[in-house]
Amino acid sequence: MHTKKRLASQQGFTLIELMVVMVILGILAGMIVPRIMDRPEEARRTKAGVDIQALQQALQLYKLDNGQYPTTEQGLQALIEVPSVGRLAKKWRKGGYLDKNSVPKDPWDNDFVYISPGLHGDFDLMSYGPDGEPGGEDMDADINSWEL
Repeated sequence: MHTKKRLASQQGFTLIELMVVMVILGILAGMIVPRIMDRPEEARRTKAGVDIQALQQALQLYKLDNGQYPTTEQGLQALIEVPSVGRLAKKWRKGGYLDKNSVPKDPWDNDFVYISPGLHGDFDLMSYGPDGEPGGEDMDADINSWEL
């Protein structure tokens, strides 16, 4: 009997122990959360760059098959369906040039901007970033194919 009372009184945590743990967790959260909060935007920018590179590869395959890049008018849609305007594709690949049967949007749910012929090469491919507007600075800066 005496042993049961002693075990019952030793189980659990005291209020002070719980308070100390809560303070420690609060300090850790205060140090870590601000660092993590900046990362989602950085991750979106990285994903936009990776998506642009994947689209570049699909465009290069399109050119290998058809001898030219899609025009601006045909756009990136030419990677998933046979173009019906402008210079027609000679040997368009059945199934298209993208794994999914749709042109991806950038991480901010905007369309990628495609211009062909481009000002910086055969074509220019870009995402206008979170603000969806050309230009911008810091986290609102454009992600451009010729800068990757």
